[in-house]
Amino acid sequence: MYLICIYTLAIFPSLSDYYSTKKNTPKSELAAAVALLLTCADYEERAEVYGCAADRQQASIVFEVAADMVRMCPSLNRRVKILAATKRIVYQPTNSFYQVLSAEAYSKHGFNIHGVVFDELHTQPNRKLFDVMTKGSGDARSQPLFFLITTAGTDQHSICYEQHQKARDIIEGRKHDKTFYPVIYGAEENDDWTDAKTWEKANPSLGHTIALEKVKAACDSARQNPGEENVFRQLRLNQWVKQAVRWMPMEKWDLCDFPVDGTALEGRVCYGGLDLSSTTDITAFVLVFPPRDENEKFMILPWFWIPEDSLALRVRRDHVPYDVWERTGHIRTTEGNVVHYGFIEAFIDELGKKYNIREIAFDRWGAVQMVQNLEGMGFTVVPFGQGFKDMSPPTKELMKLVLGRGIAHGGHPTLRWMMDNIFIRTDPAGNIKPDKQKSTEKIDGAVAAIMALDRAIRCGNAVRESVYENRGILFI
Repeated sequence: MYLICIYTLAIFPSLSDYYSTKKNTPKSELAAAVALLLTCADYEERAEVYGCAADRQQASIVFEVAADMVRMCPSLNRRVKILAATKRIVYQPTNSFYQVLSAEAYSKHGFNIHGVVFDELHTQPNRKLFDVMTKGSGDARSQPLFFLITTAGTDQHSICYEQHQKARDIIEGRKHDKTFYPVIYGAEENDDWTDAKTWEKANPSLGHTIALEKVKAACDSARQNPGEENVFRQLRLNQWVKQAVRWMPMEKWDLCDFPVDGTALEGRVCYGGLDLSSTTDITAFVLVFPPRDENEKFMILPWFWIPEDSLALRVRRDHVPYDVWERTGHIRTTEGNVVHYGFIEAFIDELGKKYNIREIAFDRWGAVQMVQNLEGMGFTVVPFGQGFKDMSPPTKELMKLVLGRGIAHGGHPTLRWMMDNIFIRTDPAGNIKPDKQKSTEKIDGAVAAIMALDRAIRCGNAVRESVYENRGILFI
């Protein structure tokens, strides 16, 4: 940012009046400065420079900043024509122009691009505009430049996250690309987000262009309101977060990393939750073992399956370590490019020989045939609605157990990832449920665990060691 500003002032000294009125340099001003440099300072004949934004309102902000810069610089003002109606700035000596586009312009092709400035790439609704502007559009120019400026976002399947991962790979030496120059200021995932040293990593001008007191106040507010934590991490620390509001406090979840010994649980009463999702997605089966006395915790044993043929593709596409989890046994694969339900049925049948599975709760969607097959094996299978009525009580109970350290999950990494992905929907009555559509990543295991927990709580309270097993029947 500062190199761009210094370069701008070196070419257009009169812009110092503009910057002297600013205590910081927002990204919109940086985008405008770069656009003017590419339009007016490269001396390219008929250069086409485009500023890309997510919507017309954001595009107008960048354009107005660029227009103000021109108006405050006499040397530019004499040579530049501002066309406010079409949001175009024309540099008349070379007949070059800067034109602002919004995301709706992705269908326009045939650009002869000298420069592109993407402002807040993470707000792009899809990759269409990015592909149109960067894939071959500048091949006819001698020195095309694509300038990407963005804060971290929440969608890890977006074009912005794809570019972020490429930047990280280059910085950390996993990839090499001499045409791509990455610069990232942001906190690492394991950094203490409440530490001022972490704030400095993401804000190198902290205390100069950004007031330390403002960041501290935002941090204090996020401490008091967990719903603001992810907003603080994203906007102040430039961290990629799962969704706008984090539901599960992962530091509390990690405190429930008590060991779960599957062998020691053999013969114990338990309740299952089955989330089939789709044949090409993740299928989850979770067993919950209710406590036998007040000193025990609810125990969780999860299993996950994905198609074997799509494993490598998922790792590249989703940036999720499915391959690592498969090698460590935390996720299983079934042969082919779809989940083999017959394999899962046989697996659950074997589990039924080890554990006393009283009930299996299932999402009605897509589970008709498997339910019939499991019932044929002797299991009690009960449908479980995915609405507020059925999901709210166990979802709230799960949070209560996590906060009270009344649950043991053994630190299963796949289940932890899914718990971290949960986005919660709330109705006017205060009922809650996990929302698969809003959650940016998979939550199948979390949903299966919630269903199993519901059955364990509703039915498990009645499961106690019978007095008749110790003393027999009394005859009067």
